Amino acid sequence: MCDLLNRIWSRPRGEWTRVLRKELPALAEKVTEELRTGFPAFSALLAETGAEATRRAVEQAMLVALGYQETAERVRRTGDLVVTPLPVAPARRELFAALSGAEDVPDVALAERARRAGWPVPARVQAIALTSPAEAPQLAAALGDALIGTVDGDTCLLVPDPGTQTRARLEAALKGRAAAVGHTVPAGDTASSLRWARALLALSPGRGGPDTRPAFVDDHLSALLLLQDESLARALASRWLSPLDDLTPRQSERLEVTLLAWLESGGAPEAARVLHVHPQTVRYRLRQIEKLFGPALRDPRTRFELEMALRSRRLMAHVRRYRSRAGRRARAVASTIRPLGVAREARVNGL
Repeated sequence: MCDLLNRIWSRPRGEWTRVLRKELPALAEKVTEELRTGFPAFSALLAETGAEATRRAVEQAMLVALGYQETAERVRRTGDLVVTPLPVAPARRELFAALSGAEDVPDVALAERARRAGWPVPARVQAIALTSPAEAPQLAAALGDALIGTVDGDTCLLVPDPGTQTRARLEAALKGRAAAVGHTVPAGDTASSLRWARALLALSPGRGGPDTRPAFVDDHLSALLLLQDESLARALASRWLSPLDDLTPRQSERLEVTLLAWLESGGAPEAARVLHVHPQTVRYRLRQIEKLFGPALRDPRTRFELEMALRSRRLMAHVRRYRSRAGRRARAVASTIRPLGVAREARVNGL
């Protein structure tokens, strides 16, 4: 079973059904044979119920162990398996709600929920926000029995004892899926890890695919801090970047990137290497910038706030472009949707 699970997770999402359909029957038959030879009582049961019915029962049990339950008969003509995710147990939903801050629960009640859920609350947790709810059971199993729940419609996982889940292991489990991994926090701060994982997922590309990698909050801390209040970010940009308002968009963009490169690198030669231009070009632009901003550029606090303003403006522009592309993709997909026949719906309603 472990080998099968590893083979499934080593493949892109689109190949799960093929791997499962190809390997599960043979594995179920092997397990059935092992049970028959190892347990005389099972051998008698096998003689009574028949080999095919017993193999199918074993296959069903293995699907459940993988986090699925079979909801339709095998389509004999195509060999397709139609399965749907197992529902999350009510006790686990209640525990997730308590940890996520959706409910204010005393410590004693939290311990009781954890006991009923069979999920001892760890010292530290790490949240993962997903775009594909159907994948949650398999991911939860692969990540050490993670807790599944939803926050405002977003499917999320709480990974227990994140120290045992290395970054490489998380990346391998989430490869090919659009997901965001929150920062590690004490169990009492679970809501914070959930909040920032969901915020990062909202800023990340929503498409999955073989080359898709999960986004990690730890890699985007400054961006998330700058974008946590777009109104304040716009106010900051308006305050410090107003000297550029009278320039043409092209002039403003050129001076903005030059100023940011200079602030980040500390000198004209270094900024020139970043921008792939001649140092003299950077010095010329810096003279223009100094005329616009004056002696304030020599003040450390002003330089710090200028860098924040420039970074936040560029981040907000990136977010606007992403949302615009996402909106166009959604409209394009909607325009191509056609009603599905029953047989076709059964085939695409697999893993």
